Amino acid sequence: MSDKTTNNYKLMGFFELLTLIFVVAKITGYISWSWWWVFAPVIVHFAIGLVLLGIVIIVAIIKVWADR
Repeated sequence: MSDKTTNNYKLMGFFELLTLIFVVAKITGYISWSWWWVFAPVIVHFAIGLVLLGIVIIVAIIKVWADR
């Protein structure tokens, strides 16, 4: 039996890290972007998730209709 413990979690993803960098840059005055552009990576990440969810739902509906 092994005494090693593995933690399989990710602390922060690419989109979250990029957003954090943009927020710090905006607050410190390094960039003068709109807040929409600062939070764009999170918005894009959320939109990709919604698109993938929509695809899964459409495929599930098509499979149910095909099984009839």
